[in-house]
Amino acid sequence: MGEARLPFRVALAGNPNTGKTTLFNRLTGSDQKVGNYPGITVDRHTGHMRLPGIGHVDVLDVPGAYSLSARSPEEQLAIQTIAGIPPYPTPDVVVQVLDATQLSRNLYLLLQIIETGVPVVVALNMTDMLAARGEAIDVPALEQQLGVPVVAVSALHRQGLAELSGRVAEVLANPDLGRTNWRWQPQDGALLEDMALVSAAVPESWCRGSLSRRRSFSLWALLSIDDADELSAVPEDLRNAVAAARASATRDNRELESEVIGGRYRWIDEHLPTFLEQRSTPGPSRTERLDAILLHPASGFLIFLALMGVVFQTLFSGADPAIAFVEGVFGTFGEAIEDALLPGFLRDFLVNGVVAGVGSVLVFLPQILLLFLFIGLMEDTGYMARVAFLMDRIMKSLGLHGRAFVPMMSGFACAVPAIMATRTMERRRDRFLTMMVVPLMTCSARLPVYSLIIAALFPPAQIFGFVPVQGLLMVAMYLFSTVVALLALAVLGRTIFRGPRVPLILELPPYRRPHLPTVLRMVAQRGAVFVREAGSVILVCTIGLWFLLSHPINPPLATDYDALRVAATSNLETAALEERLATISSEETGALLRASYAGRVGQAIEPVIEPLGFDWKIGVGLIGAFAAREVFVSTMGVVYGLGAEEDEGSHTLRESIRRATHADGRPVYTPLVGLSLMVFFALACQCMATLAAVRRETHTWRWPAFMLVYMTALAWCASFLLYQGGLWLGFS
Repeated sequence: MGEARLPFRVALAGNPNTGKTTLFNRLTGSDQKVGNYPGITVDRHTGHMRLPGIGHVDVLDVPGAYSLSARSPEEQLAIQTIAGIPPYPTPDVVVQVLDATQLSRNLYLLLQIIETGVPVVVALNMTDMLAARGEAIDVPALEQQLGVPVVAVSALHRQGLAELSGRVAEVLANPDLGRTNWRWQPQDGALLEDMALVSAAVPESWCRGSLSRRRSFSLWALLSIDDADELSAVPEDLRNAVAAARASATRDNRELESEVIGGRYRWIDEHLPTFLEQRSTPGPSRTERLDAILLHPASGFLIFLALMGVVFQTLFSGADPAIAFVEGVFGTFGEAIEDALLPGFLRDFLVNGVVAGVGSVLVFLPQILLLFLFIGLMEDTGYMARVAFLMDRIMKSLGLHGRAFVPMMSGFACAVPAIMATRTMERRRDRFLTMMVVPLMTCSARLPVYSLIIAALFPPAQIFGFVPVQGLLMVAMYLFSTVVALLALAVLGRTIFRGPRVPLILELPPYRRPHLPTVLRMVAQRGAVFVREAGSVILVCTIGLWFLLSHPINPPLATDYDALRVAATSNLETAALEERLATISSEETGALLRASYAGRVGQAIEPVIEPLGFDWKIGVGLIGAFAAREVFVSTMGVVYGLGAEEDEGSHTLRESIRRATHADGRPVYTPLVGLSLMVFFALACQCMATLAAVRRETHTWRWPAFMLVYMTALAWCASFLLYQGGLWLGFS
């Protein structure tokens, strides 16, 4: 071994749902950070751990993969990171996490990693769950068959972590302890000829002088490279060699995939009885009994809808006290600034620009955190995979499989990571089609808008004595967005994105008790992203909108309001004078808002949005919402903060909306207007971050432009039909 490199690099690899992330959190504790892989917008979790005799080492959580074979860029990332294909450095050791309850399938990836020649330590997880179903694994026998260190651990219960750290330290000190020969050997002469042909074209920078790595990459290329793959940085010579090998196999009626994959699984099947002990014949497992109910075509959907109803009602009842607290904090903060500063630009900027704007958004942080919590619990228990399976029955009739519903469900939290999650889908057509409808799902950024409108315009009454109106409306908006997304999927899948449907291949993990610290860490990370956005994008947009709403200073107005005040003071008694001065002040504030830069823009688009029930103030909010949907709330906070009468004192945005009236005294916001506005927000693509994410994934502005046009047109038409239809039916 040459001179030691510090810090050492440890890569944590494994199939999805093996407890890899839980183990990563156990090993690194809170000493971790989240970033992106170089050049790829895929989350990279890195951390540090201390090993006996070694010191601090870097730990990288590799995205979960079932094998190192790759067709998409995200799948390619797994082999690049594990095997150390440039520009990624080779890890000093790979800790492969195996699910003891799914050992046969998990061993396939391990055999591939062993073939790359990278030192390996196996963390055998979930042995306690295996024992519960009457089976056990002989760890020494497994270690003997694999030829690399194996440690039984329970990431959930913190068992075996010290031993695992010790074995990793041993392999770092002596890498040969983690290396072994190939567990299986290709025997077919034709396959060996294909490997030799392709091996000659494998770049030397990948192999680093290792014959084992060269042979390993030849098999990877044979299974991964074809005319339909989307792999990058693959040399043309290697593509040509693989094409020649595939052509030869086709002429001889051979299936390369069956020869390679079958060879590895034959070794697994032959050796599995030597270390897997079945102590009894188990009956139906708990997972199977639950799946009989939760995956049933009738009961499964009813339970899912009921669960969503509980979730969204909890977003109101559970978060309302916290919302009131945050409202009070920002109200008190704004009053303190008003008391501390003299009237003028700075006080106006801080109170009406910063505090009113950002505070109006952060007030909904409790609801957003609750939403993230529920989604995290569903993912951690294994229920989210069941939702995908349930939806496959619907999705397959629309031209996609249920796996597409997983990123669509993630869209309930945020469209940006949901769009990036489409990378796990193999076909370009499926990814692009899913991307085009993900923004229709009701993301957390719409939640503040819905919450504001529902809380302001719909009282907390009940239907039939027990069904809460507010919760029912929230559920209805989420169902509405889901139904529209599925309809859009059907239309686009049969027109612009025509293509055959591929069958669903989806792992249903066993039901597990959620690991609350892991879920809470995820909630904290996503909540921090929202807060950072409120402190950056939303703050900048809010300040910009405040400037546009408050400038130009002292614009020419049609009415001389100072003269009206003088006349009122001369002609009215004290009792009537206060009321008249308040009216003059309110009219002057409205005139100043209309004369502002933002007011002029809002009035310019008012003829377009008036048929939807919106006035020019709402138009200003819609323009601001294109930066980020939740900016609509902060914009309304600025608009009504600037437009508040001087004698009203502190009031919330909800109260301002309830009291807002047109010049003729009619209320600006009615339940029908509120529904029209929510429908518009449900369908319009008002998020620059989403458009930028689609641009990154598709490498063109064509698809973001198409998304913006079709969703905006859809939103206008749906809102128009709802509002005008409601007026025709006599609603107001």
